[in-house]
Amino acid sequence: MSKQKSMLFVLLLVIVMLAGCALPAAETAPAAHSENAPVESAGAAPSSTSVRSTLRFPHELIFNGSESLDPASPTQFTAAMVLLYNRLARLDQAGVPQPELATAWQANEDATEWTFSLRDDVTFHDGKPFTSADVAYTIAHILDPATESPQASLLDLIASVETPDDQTVVFQLSQGHADFPLLLTHRATAIIPENSAETIGATGIGTGPFILETLAPDGTTTFVANDAYWKGEPLLAGIELISLPDAEARTLAEQAGQIDILFDATPTQTDLFVNDDSYTVLRFPSGSWTTLVMRTDTPPFDDIRVRKALQMAANRAEMIALVMNGEATVSCDTPVAPNDAYRWNGECPQDIEGAKALLAEAGYPDGIDVTLYTTSSSAQLIPLAEVYQQQAAAAGINVSLEIAPADSFWSDVWMVEPFVVSYWRERTADQILNEVWRSTAKWNEAYYKNPAYDQLLDEARTELDFEARRELYQAAQQLIAEEGGHLIPYHVNQFHIVNNQVSGVTAQALTEIEWHTISKSE
Repeated sequence: MSKQKSMLFVLLLVIVMLAGCALPAAETAPAAHSENAPVESAGAAPSSTSVRSTLRFPHELIFNGSESLDPASPTQFTAAMVLLYNRLARLDQAGVPQPELATAWQANEDATEWTFSLRDDVTFHDGKPFTSADVAYTIAHILDPATESPQASLLDLIASVETPDDQTVVFQLSQGHADFPLLLTHRATAIIPENSAETIGATGIGTGPFILETLAPDGTTTFVANDAYWKGEPLLAGIELISLPDAEARTLAEQAGQIDILFDATPTQTDLFVNDDSYTVLRFPSGSWTTLVMRTDTPPFDDIRVRKALQMAANRAEMIALVMNGEATVSCDTPVAPNDAYRWNGECPQDIEGAKALLAEAGYPDGIDVTLYTTSSSAQLIPLAEVYQQQAAAAGINVSLEIAPADSFWSDVWMVEPFVVSYWRERTADQILNEVWRSTAKWNEAYYKNPAYDQLLDEARTELDFEARRELYQAAQQLIAEEGGHLIPYHVNQFHIVNNQVSGVTAQALTEIEWHTISKSE
């Protein structure tokens, strides 16, 4: 495992790398996104000059260079996808789905049939008109087992997709789903052209505000403005998306003026910029979360008593204070955001004696030794592991830390080793509960399998009464909190650090930003 680089070495490395380079029929509950506060925007109003600039921002190289532009791929190049594609619907600031490539939708009485009307003024980057055939093809591609899409388990309730005309799509579901439009706001449901499966991972042909110019996930990927963009001509000439796997390197690059925006910064990173008039710091609550993951199929974590003991050893409020400078909300091992209507609020005080008793019952009366794998790909992951190491020691849980390289952690360690750090961007309740815990989920990182849990999700989807539906989703969250393999200590407040030459960046998740409205002055 690699050692952390010195600040000087990382700065030199950064400089070298950068030098060349309508409402549904059923009642739909709001999903987590923000606290209904006005959306802050960085920078002054866009300049009236006709000269357009190029924006530069980094990405984390999660898949070690194997990132794909195919939205359905298990190695999604998320930072690039948000520039290239659109979805049928997107989330507004209250977390409610709003039309994007769709113009409206409606459901039948039992929410087993959903009819979407589509825009008729949209073209793909290659000039092909967007039609219902592209929607049907996109869904079929996600559900094709050969695609190995992590979202297949989320959308496998779609029995068929009908296209009565170019601007109408009818989804027939195998079971009712009162919140079905929410599923189509996920970034993996971005619409791709019909018959593009074999090439889309490299071409990135979508309907979005920017067009791929060069693809280099482990270097610099470049984009040019899509001047025919259906929402309006972008205010930027292009974008350079730069691979910087290490969080420290990204911070130094922003300080050196080598990049224009540092997205999803931590409070520790933010402290370096708050008093600098050259930058604007955008702060917003989010449903993003960090976690310690135990593989439930691997000893000693296949014993529920061991897993529970490790959860009980955590002091979550102290973690928030030490790792996040207070900028987070306690989570009792639920991934559902604090302001999501389906959130389950449990209680999870630190209980050292209770943890010791459970370990003794599981056959570890003198404590237990475990190895926790962490990495520097996010600035909070190593500090979180270190704080937990100190807290768990009081319960006889001896945690050895292994710091894995940032550029290979997500390909070589995550979902491989039995005890790892992980983090997730916010998703709606149904999405995250299906995507990470359902028995058949591709990204079931704790390898948790429980038919009773799957049944709760199925029942929640078909329940048309909101209160009854909420009770089912909350029961599912309580179940995974009590017996699952995740220690989820908090949901984070997020920060974007924006150079003041840049205007139009809004205080919201990367996937919801309107990129065509961003500008940059020289």
